[in-house]
Amino acid sequence: MGLKPDHWIRKMALEHKMIEPFVDRQVRQGVISYGVSSYGYDVRVANEFKIFTNVFSATVDPKDFASNSMVDFVGDVCIVPPNSFALARTVEYFRIPRKVLTVCLGKSTYARCGIIVNVTPFEPEWEGFVTLEISNTTPLPAKIYANEGLAQVLFFEADEECEISYADKKGKYQGQQSIVLPKL
Repeated sequence: MGLKPDHWIRKMALEHKMIEPFVDRQVRQGVISYGVSSYGYDVRVANEFKIFTNVFSATVDPKDFASNSMVDFVGDVCIVPPNSFALARTVEYFRIPRKVLTVCLGKSTYARCGIIVNVTPFEPEWEGFVTLEISNTTPLPAKIYANEGLAQVLFFEADEECEISYADKKGKYQGQQSIVLPKL
């Protein structure tokens, strides 16, 4: 299994619609960078957010998630409260090939501000908008800029196809069109 370079990402995005919309160069001027990079793709965060709130004193339970523990926000700048958390989604829609697995890591500009981005791997044949998990680890409010870079996706191609893909097992997060809350 090997890490894939920029020319492979361009080919897969253009010929196989792996990333839509696709930006074939690194956009950096006046924004947190996004687009294709040397060995990955910097995804943008859309302007839709779900921010944790404790108004109803809910308990976070991955087996029975209380949707009222979050408030919806749409805007160009999302303020994540101190020591809190938000969900968002990518601008880009992904279609992962059967021989490919991705790893997604937060961008250093945000990490140096105490903002941690967590995204689980995109499994072979998964597709959808990516739900992004954003943690503000600081005691201060933190700004997240919509339509700018938030995380980098690295693509790994296997020597052979997997036996059972995400699509084969009918994964519960297949085809996401919005921010998706935890499902059991």
